[in-house]
Amino acid sequence: MNKKLFTGCLVAALGGLLFGADTAVISGAEQAIKEVFQLDGFWHGFTNSIALIGTIVGAIGCGIPLDKYGRKKVLILVGIFYIISALGCGLSHSWPAFLIYRFIGGLGIGASSVAGPMYISEIAPPRLRGRLVALFQFNIVLGILLAYFSNYFINKWVATDAWRWMLGVQAVPSLLFLVLLYLIPESPRWLMKRQRTAEARAVLLSLGNTDADVIVTDIAESLKAENSGHTEKLFTRKFSFPVMCAILLATFNQFSGINAIMYYAPRIFSMTGLARDTALLQAVLIGVTNMVFTIIAMFVIDKFGRKTLLIAGSIGMILFLGLTARAFYLHDFGGYLVLVYLVGFIASFAFSQGAVIWVFLAEIFPNSVRAKGQALGSFTHWFWAAVMTWLFPIVAELPFGGTLAFSFFCVAMVLHLLFAVKMLPETRGKSLEELEKIVLR
Repeated sequence: MNKKLFTGCLVAALGGLLFGADTAVISGAEQAIKEVFQLDGFWHGFTNSIALIGTIVGAIGCGIPLDKYGRKKVLILVGIFYIISALGCGLSHSWPAFLIYRFIGGLGIGASSVAGPMYISEIAPPRLRGRLVALFQFNIVLGILLAYFSNYFINKWVATDAWRWMLGVQAVPSLLFLVLLYLIPESPRWLMKRQRTAEARAVLLSLGNTDADVIVTDIAESLKAENSGHTEKLFTRKFSFPVMCAILLATFNQFSGINAIMYYAPRIFSMTGLARDTALLQAVLIGVTNMVFTIIAMFVIDKFGRKTLLIAGSIGMILFLGLTARAFYLHDFGGYLVLVYLVGFIASFAFSQGAVIWVFLAEIFPNSVRAKGQALGSFTHWFWAAVMTWLFPIVAELPFGGTLAFSFFCVAMVLHLLFAVKMLPETRGKSLEELEKIVLR
C-alpha cells in the first residue's frame, strides 16, 4: 500500500479515536458528575446526552463547510474543538460551563463522523476502500477501549476529582491529532469540485494511482451537472433511495442500544449487583471485545461485503439482546451471565453495524451530494444516539427498566435484519462513480 495513502487514512481515522474516547469516558465519570452537580434522573440524562446534541449540530452543520473549505480544514477545526472540550470539561466548576464544553466536544464528534470517513473514501482505491474506511471505526473502538482503561486506572489511583482527569486527559491525543493533520493532502475529489484539476491529479499520483488521468475523467463526468452551475438538492426523487437507506441504517444502528450500553456499561453491570471497581473492569472487557471483532470485520468486509456482515451480525444481536432482556426480567444475574450476553452483543455489533455504517454512508451517495448525504446519515445516527442516551437512565430506574430497554433493542434488530435482507444494496468492490449508477435507479 502506498505510504502517503496509508498515512492520510490513518490520520483522518484518528478523529475516530477521539470520538470513541469521548463516547466511553463519560461512562466512568457520569455518576460522579451526577453527585457533583446534584442532578436528578432527567437532568442527569440530559447532561450525558449534551455532547450528542452537539454531535447532531456538528453532523448536520458540517456539510456546507466541507464543500466550501475542504475536508482537511474541517478536520483541523475538529481537532481544535476536541482540545477546547477536554480542557474545559476537566476544569469546569459550574454545571452550565460543563454543558457548554461537552457541547463543543459534540460539535467536533459530529463533524468528524462525517469528514473522516468521507476523506478516507475519497482518497482510497475501490479494492481497499472498505477496510480503509473501517479504519475509522477501528479507531473509534480503540478510543473506547483506551477510555475504559483510563477510567479504571484513574479511578484506582486518583483519590479526588477523578472524573476531571478522566475527561481532561483527552487533550493529549487531541493535540497530536491536530498536529498530524498538517501532514495529509486535501481530498482530490474536493479539489475537482473546486475545479483545481492539476492539484487533484498531483494528489492522486502521490497516493499511488497510476491511472490518475482516468480517475480525473471519471470524477469530472460525475460532477458535470454541478460544475455547470447546477447545485444538486438532496431531498429529491432522484436521491430518494440512498437517502432512505442512510436514514434507516443510521436509525437501526442506535436502536441496537450500542450507545446506551457504551455510555452506561458500568451502570448496567452495577444493576446486576457488581461493585463499582468490578463494573469498570468488566466495561474494559466490553471494549476489548469491541476492538477484536472490529479488526476481524476490517479484514473481511471487502471479501464478504457489507450486506453479508450486517445480516450475520443482526442474528447475533437478536439472540444476545433477547437473552439480556430475559435475564433482567427473571433477575437471573448468577455468575457472569449478563457479561457473557453483552460481550456476545458487542461482538455481533462490532462485526456488522459497527464496521459497516461509516463505510456505507461514505459510499452510498453520489459525488454531487456526498457531503450533504453523509451529514444527513450522521445527523440521524447522532439524533437517535442523543435520544437513547437521554432516556436510558430514566428507563433504567423504572420497574423492569432493564427488561424494557433490552426488549426494545431486540425487536429493533429483528426489523434491521429484514431491512438488510430485503432493501440494502451491496457496495463492495465498486468505484464511487460506479455506485452512482446503482443507487440512482
